[in-house]
Amino acid sequence: MKKITILLVFFIFISCGKDKIIQLPEINHSNISEMQDVSAAYLFYDETLEDGVELNRKNLIGTTNWLVNIDKRLTLKQALPKIIFLQDKKRQAEVHKNENAKNYFTCHDLSRKNLGFIDFTEIMYHQENAQTFLNSKKTEVQQLVNIKVHSLDSTYISIISNDTSFTHTSNQKELLKHLNTHLTHQENALIVSEIKESLSFQDYMTYKSMLSQIDYKNVTVANDEFVFN
Repeated sequence: MKKITILLVFFIFISCGKDKIIQLPEINHSNISEMQDVSAAYLFYDETLEDGVELNRKNLIGTTNWLVNIDKRLTLKQALPKIIFLQDKKRQAEVHKNENAKNYFTCHDLSRKNLGFIDFTEIMYHQENAQTFLNSKKTEVQQLVNIKVHSLDSTYISIISNDTSFTHTSNQKELLKHLNTHLTHQENALIVSEIKESLSFQDYMTYKSMLSQIDYKNVTVANDEFVFN
């Protein structure tokens, strides 16, 4: 019999008498704190493997909401192939499919001192340059916001609005403030993210949590995310 024990910061996966620990990412805010009808997958940090990551998906049930538990020490480069693999498995399912079932990253929500979840069901990851996509969106929105994340202390915000543009360098603490300043009064804005593949999964979840706090009816966060090396 398999058993999962949840501790605040750690997931302990107990299978066949072997304990494996996942250090969950910690975030300050999550919009989703309760979940029902779930099954889980695990991405373990394992230095003994060539790519440093081990995927366990034995407990996944196709018709449920999937909780994907990823060790915060992994980089996006290490985790992304497994994430895309899981997305494809669910999207391509032909039988036992539930159109309402979603995919979530599991985190430790510090504000609640409990688990929090970040929905990534509709996210499309692209390992290519974002410029073609950005150019295609310029005529569709009044304000195009391109955020390029090298690290949480080195984030570049490019904003194109009414044929004018500017670029601002920010850090994690300043980023949300700058976005709030420039987006509050815009009628139609789109945020497109570019993320460096060396970013830790912890920092990626911190960034995703920050974006989830933007709650303006006129602002859309693109489901297309671009990962660069």
